[in-house]
Parts: sequence; C-alpha cells; structure tokens
Amino acid sequence: METEKIGFIGLGNMGHPMAKNLEKAGFRLSVYNRSPEKAEDFKEKSTVYTQIQDLVQNSSLIFTMLTDDHAATAVYEEILKSDISGKLFVDMSTISPQATSQLAGAVKIKQASFIDAPVAGSTMPAAEGTLIIMAGGEEKDLQRAMPYLEKLGKAVKHLGENGKGIAGKLSVNYFLSAIYQGLAETVLFSDKLGIERAAMLEIINESASGSGATKVKTPMLINNTYDPAFALDLMLKDILLAHNEGADFPLSKTLIETYQSAHDEGFGKDDVIGIINYLKK
Repeated sequence: METEKIGFIGLGNMGHPMAKNLEKAGFRLSVYNRSPEKAEDFKEKSTVYTQIQDLVQNSSLIFTMLTDDHAATAVYEEILKSDISGKLFVDMSTISPQATSQLAGAVKIKQASFIDAPVAGSTMPAAEGTLIIMAGGEEKDLQRAMPYLEKLGKAVKHLGENGKGIAGKLSVNYFLSAIYQGLAETVLFSDKLGIERAAMLEIINESASGSGATKVKTPMLINNTYDPAFALDLMLKDILLAHNEGADFPLSKTLIETYQSAHDEGFGKDDVIGIINYLKK
C-alpha cells in the first residue's frame, strides 16, 4: 500500500511525542508548530514548515493537535485558504462539539474529509503509542487513517459520525476529573489520620478502588511534584465543555467549583492531580 504524505500541526506536550511516533515508523512526515523551536528535533528526518499553507499543500493526510477552540479555529482558517480537495484532516484536539461541527462542515464544503479523533491518555501514553483514540467520522475516512492511527494508540474506537469522538472524550474526562479530585481528597484525609502516603496509595492501587488513573498519578503524589502531564487548566476546560453539553449533575457543580477555584488560586499550570495543593490550603 502506498503511504500518504503526512502532515502534523501542533507539537505541544501531546502532539510532539505523537508526531515522533509517526516519524519513527518511517512515514513521510511534515510538521508545523507556531513556536518553531518545538520543531527543531524533526529537521533531521522530517520536513519542517514555517507556514501552515505550505504544509497543507505538500501533505495528503493532516493531523492537528491543538489546545482549544480558539487555536483550532485559527489553524483551520489558514488551512481553508488552500486547495484541500481530496485531503483528509484528523483533528485530535479536545475542543467543543460546536467547533468540531463547524470545522468538519467547512472542510467538507471544500471537498475534503474530516475525522475528530481525540485521545484518552497523557504524555507518557503519547510517547509510548498506547493512547486510546475515539473517532467520529465516516468509516472510509477512518480506514484511510488507520495505518497511522495504529502508530499513535493501542486502540481506535469508532463511535459514529463527526462529533461522536469529542463526545466520548468529554465523557471520559468528566469521569477522570472526579477520580482525581476524589483521589486527592482521600490522600489528604489519610495524611490527617497519620497514614504514610506511599502505603495508602499502595492500598488504593492494589484494591478495587485502584485504576490506571490512580497508578499513573502515584509517583507525583509520593514525590509531591506536579510537573504537568495533563494540566489542571486543560481539565477545567474539559469539565466546562462537558457541562455545556449537558453534564449538569450535582457532582459537576462541585467539580467546576473546585477546579475553577484551583485555577483562580494559581494552580492551573500544574498537573491535574496538583488539585491536591489547592485542597490542602
């Protein structure tokens, strides 16, 4: 099978290791990032572009991994200035369903295809290629992208038409926001009762209350260091998006209040489990 010419736009904490996995797999790769220094280590094996339109013109399948609605809209405004007929765009950002619908519609008007394919997993699974990818779009487009998605994740779940990938991601992150606040509160409670933190976390992780989510945050909680694998501000964004889509439950009100207050107190750039530093104040 002849491989596509792959473009990757957005080399942040997630996009960079994901693009590296495509590069390591030997695909013809072109990359773009608004801050060009993040593309420096692609220059040896891949093509680095300084203009989005140049990358689009020289790629047939383009991945985008961007921070929010504003960033995604700005990038696609540049993309849409080019002739994109026949190209496939795979947006792996976590943005609002409304923005996803608008981007998909705008791309299709210009005779191109679009998949929303956000991921479950943070920076380590991104580097290991073990993300879970939730896809919304047409089956034929997903099959076209599959040889490349398989290098990024351990599973690809096709959830339906455009917008369903984002719906799955917001649902997963709503659950994770509750897990992380609950974990932080439990650790603080056991601290107050005089239980050594490492011992408490071992009990959690080896019991029915443990999960991949609790295990991946355990080293941060033990070492009391919260360099962001997934920033608290990004979780707040996703909780608010979920709330706007109908997650209007008693727990959602508590989650919004806690994560918003943590942001307001200056903890937004820490990892999401850094919510513990706000809660212990």
